[in-house]
Amino acid sequence: MTKKQKKVLYRIIIAAALMTALQFVPVQGYVRFALYLIPYLVIGYDILRKAVLGIAHGEVFDENFLMAVATVGAMLLGVYNEANGMEGEFAEGVAVMLFYQIGELFQAVAVGKSRRNISALMDIRPDYANVEDENGRLTQMDPEDVAVGTVIVVQPGEKIPIDGVIVEGSSTLNTSALTGESLPRDTSAGEEVISGCVNLSGLLRIRTTKEFGESTVSKILDLVENSSMKKARTENFITKFARYYTPAVCYSALALAVIPSVVNLLMGNPANWNTWVIRALTFLVISCPCALVISIPLSFFGGIGGASSCGILVKGSNYLEALARTKYVVFDKTGTLTKGVFQVTEVHVDEEFTALEGEKAQEVLLELAACAESYSVHPISKSLREAYGGEIKPSRTAEVEEIGGHGVIAAVDGKKVAAGNARLMEKLGLGDVLRSNSPEQKNGGTVVHVAVDGKYAGCILISDVVKPQSAEAIAALKAEGVKETVMLTGDSNAAAQRVAKELKLDQVKSELLPGDKVNAVEELLAAKAPKEVLAFVGDGINDAPVLSRADIGVAMGALGSDAAIEAADIVLMDDNPMKLALAVKISRKCLRIVYENIVFALAVKAICLALGAVGIANMWIAIFADVGVMVLAVLNAIRCLQVKKGLA
Repeated sequence: MTKKQKKVLYRIIIAAALMTALQFVPVQGYVRFALYLIPYLVIGYDILRKAVLGIAHGEVFDENFLMAVATVGAMLLGVYNEANGMEGEFAEGVAVMLFYQIGELFQAVAVGKSRRNISALMDIRPDYANVEDENGRLTQMDPEDVAVGTVIVVQPGEKIPIDGVIVEGSSTLNTSALTGESLPRDTSAGEEVISGCVNLSGLLRIRTTKEFGESTVSKILDLVENSSMKKARTENFITKFARYYTPAVCYSALALAVIPSVVNLLMGNPANWNTWVIRALTFLVISCPCALVISIPLSFFGGIGGASSCGILVKGSNYLEALARTKYVVFDKTGTLTKGVFQVTEVHVDEEFTALEGEKAQEVLLELAACAESYSVHPISKSLREAYGGEIKPSRTAEVEEIGGHGVIAAVDGKKVAAGNARLMEKLGLGDVLRSNSPEQKNGGTVVHVAVDGKYAGCILISDVVKPQSAEAIAALKAEGVKETVMLTGDSNAAAQRVAKELKLDQVKSELLPGDKVNAVEELLAAKAPKEVLAFVGDGINDAPVLSRADIGVAMGALGSDAAIEAADIVLMDDNPMKLALAVKISRKCLRIVYENIVFALAVKAICLALGAVGIANMWIAIFADVGVMVLAVLNAIRCLQVKKGLA
């Protein structure tokens, strides 16, 4: 709680204590009014001041004006009654102001909690950068003054201030402020690092590759700070609604105070001003739109704050609202649903080779292929060596002949081993063996065929591996009401179909160029209903055109990707597909709470306004209709901050 909020709390306690004590003080007349005026001014002087300033600046119709008119009117009505020999009721005026301030304090604390959730991201802003001089002494500089190419020193416990490449040292980095995940990441010399991460262990020397203003931390902070600028349609509606609603109820209250009494006078009956003024004041208190004006933005703010704590950055409440209406989700494949790295997924051994090598035939085949490819720097060769896992001594491999576009032929432990594609096998006269059964046609991916001493030994299937969370993410999206999931990829049809079948996607389009992806999204946009939303999810590196074209662009695994942060509407800071399902869940929960608050507030106010107009609802019911509804709506809005991270 801030100092300002504590001050309001002390005023509430003092005013409540004074009002309670005055209930037992046996005084009447103007003395009683003067005594009640003390707690009234203690609790309400700032509201009266804001109301006067609002009138002075031409902004008359707001909640401060409503509270001031209602409570001042109630106090003056008490004075009028005392002057005419009746008991004046001053406690109601004080109580209205008191409970209104309680509601305002409650709302301020709730907003503060939401802001702190978002402001947790602001902790990634570095205060300084350590620059080493010629004598080895460290000088702290403003990150904005550090030039590109400068070597900075990041000590254990410090934030990395600027994006760069490690030139010396190794360490473990905490990326939780960016990704929402607590698992640290190991890093060493030669690797790129981004600003905002916390160095946990070793000392690092980093050569900066960007200016501070262009670094990841700056872009993320700008994104979060500007998220409140882009309002949802519901927020804009409530703002416009309050702009017309407040003057309408003020004039209605004035009419309620005057017209019935004038009509009574014209008909020769007593005017009964007292009764109708009380009803008009009650009407004003009930009509205050605080619950809507406060709780709706707070709900969206809470949703954005809750998402940011999970490493999901939403650029505005309009995108959060649109995400809740998402019915079509289109995915890029590589790096989004798959890991984007080659791994050995299957090993097929020929029967003759199995008979020769026995139970270890698969291991032997993989070992021979890895040894034959040991001198190559191709990603396929690297994946073979990683799958084998053992140490490969250079002395085992000799007479290496790399045939461009075909593969490698080498002598391994005295055996002539050929590892490559079908064209290499054709060249060796082994094409007939392949045509009877080709794993490439069945499963997709890259097939490395292996021949040993002129005989076909088998083949190794290397594929882009599906992320372990992808299938669960697709199922979770379906559970959240997504009608269709689509995958777009430039990969082969066989590989695309394998991934689509494994993940149970509704539609797949393969062998697409980057421009074809935009065309595919255009077709899907044209086919959907107008109010349905299409989201495109990509890795943010080469998908900027499609991210911009979709109704909502979601960049996944965008840690350090400028293209993602610029082009996307929603940024998932790590590469976990389940974060998308979590983002949809957060958005739908947020929108549901918004609609609950709108329906609840309008329903209660409509009922209480009708009861107040006919004299059934008194000032205490009016207090509930205003402050009570506001507190309940704010409590409901706070639920947007509560995010179950189990999905992530």
